[in-house]
Amino acid sequence: MPLFEARGVTKRFGGLTALHRVDFALERGIASIIGPNGAGKTTLFNVFTGLYVPDEGSVTFRGQALLGLRPDQITTLGVCRTFQNIRLFANMTAIENVLVGMNSRITLGLWDVLSHSPRFRRAESDLAARALGLLDRVGLQANANLVARNLPYGDRRRLELARALASEPALLLLDEPTAGMTQGEAGSLMRLLRGLVADLELAIILIEHNMRVVMEVSDRVTVLDHGEKIAEGSPREVQASPRVIEAYLGRRGAVPRGAHGA
Repeated sequence: MPLFEARGVTKRFGGLTALHRVDFALERGIASIIGPNGAGKTTLFNVFTGLYVPDEGSVTFRGQALLGLRPDQITTLGVCRTFQNIRLFANMTAIENVLVGMNSRITLGLWDVLSHSPRFRRAESDLAARALGLLDRVGLQANANLVARNLPYGDRRRLELARALASEPALLLLDEPTAGMTQGEAGSLMRLLRGLVADLELAIILIEHNMRVVMEVSDRVTVLDHGEKIAEGSPREVQASPRVIEAYLGRRGAVPRGAHGA
């Protein structure tokens, strides 16, 4: 049984079919979802994480149906995502942002919090230590007490990743994690993701526009066009697919390294 599986996912908005019978499965490693503008990639992510309910199809994680669950319930099960636009708490420090991400794993009762019981104090200390550890993993421990809005753009992206990891996911969905980064910053982030997969046995699904990143980091690539899956396979197989070339260029040629899609 795959860790994560979607079958026959269809989503309509009025007369527009944004997704048509899309199948997707992931057992391990890093999978990328790519496609031209309007291909349906973010809509698919929104179905995966409970923001949209599909008109048809099923989505399961570890064999459990996700359709009908709220996004926070899906996060508690072990599926977490980031968004295209950075959604940090801008006026909170880096470590405070990470601590917020741990909310779904905190089991303290109201009385523990109100009374500052020994259990509360132990938990508070443990959570702070773990938050620092996550900041260290993404290279931000030295900036733990900096307000998020004062961090450089690339560091804010890394902070989003640390906050997502704070929920202890088994599956991480990243929507354009390298958007706005230089090629060097993007390469550094991809090496970090590879390390997370190896160290934490984490599975990752990416929506990514940077074709160089996609081809270097992905174990498997799925291509959408006008809401339909048109290709799937290894990076090399997908890059050579005539249907993928046609979708990106409208003519025969090679898929450009910097091709973009939304």
